Amino acid sequence: MDEEVVPVLHVADAVRAVAWYGRLGFVKDWEHQFEPGFPWFVCVARGNVRLYLSEHTGDARPDTLIHLYVSDIDAVSEEFGIPIDEEGLAGRECALTDPDGNRLRIATRRS
Repeated sequence: MDEEVVPVLHVADAVRAVAWYGRLGFVKDWEHQFEPGFPWFVCVARGNVRLYLSEHTGDARPDTLIHLYVSDIDAVSEEFGIPIDEEGLAGRECALTDPDGNRLRIATRRS
């Protein structure tokens, strides 16, 4: 069995969050809502990487920081119009904040 860790990020609006993470190449894998009007819990995936996006109060704390390693940091830089830190500790990296205040360090490892 493969092991993995899936971070849970708190979001106010799952539809908006799925669209924002789509800019990073994530696609909605599945979604769950106990009944109409209740908060959404959504899984987004990018290859083997998964994130859970939860509207449920208490599922995750605000201002969470995650590191995401990608093969092409230049594409992320271009998509979001942000500079690359060539000397980042994680490699060539960019810093992003999603619409809900979750922080992402996105990097391509140095060879």
